[in-house]
Amino acid sequence: MPLSMNREVFITCAVTGSGGTQDRSPHVPRSPEQIANSAIDAAKAGAAIVHCHVRDPETGKPSRDPKLYREVTERIRDSATDVVLNLTAGMGGDMVFGDVENPLPLNPKGTDMGGATNRMEHVVDCLPEICTLDCGTMNFAEADYVMTNTPGMLRAMGGMMTAAGVLPEIEAFDTGHLWFAKELVKEGVLKSPAMVQLCMGVPWGAPNDLNTFMAMVNNVPADWNWSAFSLGRDQMAYVAAAVLAGGNVRVGLEDNLWLGKGQLATNAQLVERAVTIIENMGARVVGPDEVRARLGVTKRAPRGR
Repeated sequence: MPLSMNREVFITCAVTGSGGTQDRSPHVPRSPEQIANSAIDAAKAGAAIVHCHVRDPETGKPSRDPKLYREVTERIRDSATDVVLNLTAGMGGDMVFGDVENPLPLNPKGTDMGGATNRMEHVVDCLPEICTLDCGTMNFAEADYVMTNTPGMLRAMGGMMTAAGVLPEIEAFDTGHLWFAKELVKEGVLKSPAMVQLCMGVPWGAPNDLNTFMAMVNNVPADWNWSAFSLGRDQMAYVAAAVLAGGNVRVGLEDNLWLGKGQLATNAQLVERAVTIIENMGARVVGPDEVRARLGVTKRAPRGR
């Protein structure tokens, strides 16, 4: 198959994530101010989109507090640096089962299940240009943790995103997630062309070998916009792979803490490395205005402002 390299590439920076990385690097931002500042630094380094979770400012543990999202949103939008805002809507579907002989009741430590309206509260309030839609259920890394997104929940949340004028970024962790995403577009829940993030190497989703990656790429409709990432040491390799395969790229501390052996990274440094790779491949890194035009999104203020 001939290469169809993308020569007009946008970079997404996944700023902090919801994993337990807060004590593994001093550069993982916790407070809304730290998250916003790290996002702004990433934008200055070349990221057109920043993908944001929030954390408890004291413990660094993941949070779904709408007030924290509102503060992050306002700090980024009130800065002098323009960037497309992408808020997660993936949290609130976490099920942790008991032991194998007694799976029920669910383990309250780690279980966090919310309804569609609850999971979308911060998105409807903050009105980012983009929010994520994890398009399936998956055994997710830890032994008895299941990332839960039922078809009914995805239809409800996807419809709320469309009604709010927020573009869903379909998070696809395996080919079946893309299959259902296409069904959501067919049903009119999501609009076409849709936007997809291919999530490679996340246990136990799609492994990050190139054959699987190309199977994922080949399942994305030709007129959709897509991006891809992998974890840890493979993050920068997937910058090159995504560009070569015709897509855009994601880097950031959500997926990788390291710039090199023994060298902890900042978000800005990871974006700078991605920019270097993209430009050395002969492609151009595009900014937020071009991304908004490409994706058909508009920057708006949160409700009540």
